[in-house]
Amino acid sequence: MMQSTNSILLIRPSNFIFNTETAANNAFQNNIEGETQIAIHAKVLQEFNRLEEVLIAKGIQVTTINDSPTPIKPDAIFPNNWISFHTDGTVILYPMFAANRRLERRLDIIELLKSTFTITKVIDLSTFEKQGIFLEGTGSMIFDHENKIAYACLSPRTDKGLFMKCSNMIGYKPIYFTACDEQGKEIYHTNVMMCVAQKFAVICLDAILDITEKKLVKDSLTNTGHCIIDINFAQMNSFAGNMLELKGTGKPIIAMSLTACNSLTKLQKVTIEEYAELLPIAIPTIETIGGGSVRCMIAEIFLPLHMAD
Repeated sequence: MMQSTNSILLIRPSNFIFNTETAANNAFQNNIEGETQIAIHAKVLQEFNRLEEVLIAKGIQVTTINDSPTPIKPDAIFPNNWISFHTDGTVILYPMFAANRRLERRLDIIELLKSTFTITKVIDLSTFEKQGIFLEGTGSMIFDHENKIAYACLSPRTDKGLFMKCSNMIGYKPIYFTACDEQGKEIYHTNVMMCVAQKFAVICLDAILDITEKKLVKDSLTNTGHCIIDINFAQMNSFAGNMLELKGTGKPIIAMSLTACNSLTKLQKVTIEEYAELLPIAIPTIETIGGGSVRCMIAEIFLPLHMAD
């Protein structure tokens, strides 16, 4: 199976605002003071539309769905947390930590995708919310599709037992660890500190304090032929871990924010460019308020396309 896809889902936001429910354990979120909600929304839409435009120009097949205005869903722009799409036609729905994020799960989106893609089954893990057990999609799990490995840093949003169960269901080897920021606070999502592309991996190894766990992750990445690009805490806080490899028309592209790209050293950029084209996109308002970056905005679609008649 290929590591990257050229087909993705984006959700154009209707009510993007600072989400107080998720701020409880997302240290990357910051409110913007002194700006009206209308002004912020205008900036967010501009950033979103630019991201969509840039990806389409690079040959990515983008399915954009407009967020429904009601109920209000502050983080609808980040669909990768509630759904994932797999090559065998499986769709997985995930349990979400914040009650107001659970509203993002929309079955009409799955129905709409059925017109283009083959969906054979839907696995609904959202019932685990009733037990206070959460696993937030490809925010919680980083998939190495080619080697069938799933990586996860455990946190209030990433339950160890459910991570193991989900990995087993799709036939992936689970590798879990604990990762903390400089303040010793658990990192809320694995995808802000780690990215696995086909030939390289970006990771903040300083965040993994346990020596055994750190060795386990490093060895796994090395043994699967990945060049490890180690980022520091400052780079992680600039969303350098929150990038995603996509299949463009030529060389693979690495979608990331301009903030993330600017934080990389010249050597890190050169190393990545050996394998893929850097595609930095400016989304400062979305990053600041949402506490997530470009990778969080993209739900990859690996589903098989309908065969032509």
